[in-house]
Amino acid sequence: MRTDSPVWALIKGGTCCLLGFGVSNMQLADILLENGAAEVRVYDKKSPEQLGERALQLAERGVEFHSGENYLEGLAGDVIFRSPGFRPDKPEIAAAVANGATLTSEMELFLASTEARVVGVTGSDGKTTTTTLTKLLAEQIVQERGFGRVYVGGNIGNSLLPYVRDMTADDFAVVELSSFQLMTVEKPLPYSAVTNLSPNHLDWHTGMDEYIAAKRHIFEGAGAERLVTNRDCALTYEMVRGLDVPLTLFSSKLHDYESIMGEVQGRAVFLRDGCIVCADGQTERVMLDTDEILLPGTHNVENYMTAIGLMQDALTPEMVLRVARSFGGVEHRMQLVREKDGVRYYNSSIDSTPTRTAAALSGIPEKCAWVICGGYDKHIPFAPLAKVLRKRARGVVLTGATAGQIQAALDACTEGDMSLPVYREDNFADAVRCAASHAKKGEMVLLSPACASFDAFANFAQRGHTFMEIVNQL
Repeated sequence: MRTDSPVWALIKGGTCCLLGFGVSNMQLADILLENGAAEVRVYDKKSPEQLGERALQLAERGVEFHSGENYLEGLAGDVIFRSPGFRPDKPEIAAAVANGATLTSEMELFLASTEARVVGVTGSDGKTTTTTLTKLLAEQIVQERGFGRVYVGGNIGNSLLPYVRDMTADDFAVVELSSFQLMTVEKPLPYSAVTNLSPNHLDWHTGMDEYIAAKRHIFEGAGAERLVTNRDCALTYEMVRGLDVPLTLFSSKLHDYESIMGEVQGRAVFLRDGCIVCADGQTERVMLDTDEILLPGTHNVENYMTAIGLMQDALTPEMVLRVARSFGGVEHRMQLVREKDGVRYYNSSIDSTPTRTAAALSGIPEKCAWVICGGYDKHIPFAPLAKVLRKRARGVVLTGATAGQIQAALDACTEGDMSLPVYREDNFADAVRCAASHAKKGEMVLLSPACASFDAFANFAQRGHTFMEIVNQL
C-alpha cells in the first residue's frame, strides 16, 4: 500500500468530510479512523437514525453527522471526499475548496494507494460487461502464471479501498468508472478503455463537452501506458487523434490494420472471417471465433474486443476461448428470465440510454421483440431510438416519465414500420402484462427501457428484479 500521496498526509491528524453515506463511504469512514484522522464528519440529508445501524455505530465512535435540508451548510475540513452524485462545483463544495480544503473521492484515494496494476473501463455503453470480461481474462492470466490475484470494483458495485493493504504489484485491479467518478480524477490510469461515447447523463452534466471531458480523465496526463477505444465511434476516434498515448483501436466494421489505424499509430483489434484478430502492423494473431461467444449481438463482440485489447500482452487464444465458453453475461443485461408458452422474457434493465436499447435490438432477429421502454428523463433525444424501434421491434409498450416523449418521437418518425403497435401503460406491472398479452409463440418480451430508473425505482437493478418477479408470476 502506497501512502506517499499528499492526501494521506492531510488525513493523518486532519478533519475529513464525507459527502453522502453510501456503501463506499461507510467503509471509508472506518479506514479514515483507523489511519489517524482526528475528526470524521458525514454530510447526508438523512439523519443517523434514518441511515441505519452502521451510521449509529459510527456516531458512537465519534463520527459527526450533519443532516437535514441544509446539511451542507458550513462544510469545512482538510479533505472532502465527494460521492459521485455530488457535482464538484456545488456552491458549498466550491466554497470549502476556496478556503483550503482538498477535494477528492474514495476512488481517487484507492488509485493513489494501490500497488496493483490498475485497468480502468469507462464509456457510455458496455462498461459493466467489458469490466467483467476484463476481470475474467485477468483471472486466466493469473491462473496461467501461478501467482497474483484479481480484484474488481468501482462503479460495478464494490469498493476496493478496504483491500488496498493486501494488494501487490503482482495483482490486477479492474475498475469500472463513470463520468461522475472521473470528473475530479487528476492522474490517468495506466491501462484504460473508453468503450464508446454517446449522449448520456445530460440531466446532470452541463452538456456533452463536460461529459466527454470527464471521460478523458481516465487517460489524460503522464503515466498512461495503454488506451483502448472504439474506431467505429466518431467521438472516440476524434478524441484520440494526435494523442500521445499508446493506442489500441477496435472495430467491428473495418477488417484490416491499415483501414482501422489510418493516421494514428498503435494496435488494432478487428473482425475477419468471423474471428477476432489482434494486429500491430507487423504481425496478426487470431484470438477468438465469435461463434464461441454465448452473448448475442455485435455490441457484445465489441465488449470482447475491448477486453482483449486491454489484456492482450499476456493472453493466449486458449485463455480467451475458456472465458467465451463459460461467460453467460451479467445480471440485467439481456438476461433470460424464463420461457412461457413459447415466449422468452429478457431482462435488460441496464439499458438506460437509447443507444443501449438499439444495441440490444441489434443482437436479436427483427420483428421478434415486444419492447418495454420508458423511465426517468436524462434529457437524451429519442428520435434515433424511434427509428430503431420502427425497424426492429415487433411492438412497443411505453411506461414511466418519458413515455410521452418516446411516443412523440415515434409519431414524428417517418422511417420503418409505420404500423408498429404501440401501447402505453402508466403502471410498470401493467406494462409488463400488456407486452406479455400480445407476444406470441416464437416472440420475446424485452425490458430495455432506454432510460434511467429513478422515476419509479431506486436503481436499474430494482427495476430488473421487479420485472423478473412479475414475469415469474405470469
